[in-house]
Amino acid sequence: MIGILVSAIAPLLEKVIPDDDERAKMAHEIATLAERQAHEIALQQIEVNKLEAKSDSILKGGWRPFIGWVCGVAFAYHFVLQPLFAFWLAAFGISLTLPYFDMASLLTVLGGLLGLGAMRTVERVQGKIPRGK
Repeated sequence: MIGILVSAIAPLLEKVIPDDDERAKMAHEIATLAERQAHEIALQQIEVNKLEAKSDSILKGGWRPFIGWVCGVAFAYHFVLQPLFAFWLAAFGISLTLPYFDMASLLTVLGGLLGLGAMRTVERVQGKIPRGK
């Protein structure tokens, strides 16, 4: 993204700064500033996440477990229950179309949660998150 920013302002810098070395230095400074800002935003989001994780309120700290349960149930349905239901319905000669959903979206969310879940497990082992939270 920073490369896109620098390439977007490069034509402007060429018009304003004729010297190649000075222009390269200015582009580097802009890229460095953008990287620092992105890093600062990431650090601030981490702090917000820490505060949410510490909260006892289900409205603040309960959304991750909720999404985890929804993804877990949907994953179990798609890979375990739906095939079993389809088998038993076919075995008894019942023609019924079972609901189907987009697994790509589910796996995207689930993959992110599993990453967060691993981080929470490490925090639990280190004693930063009490058991049952």
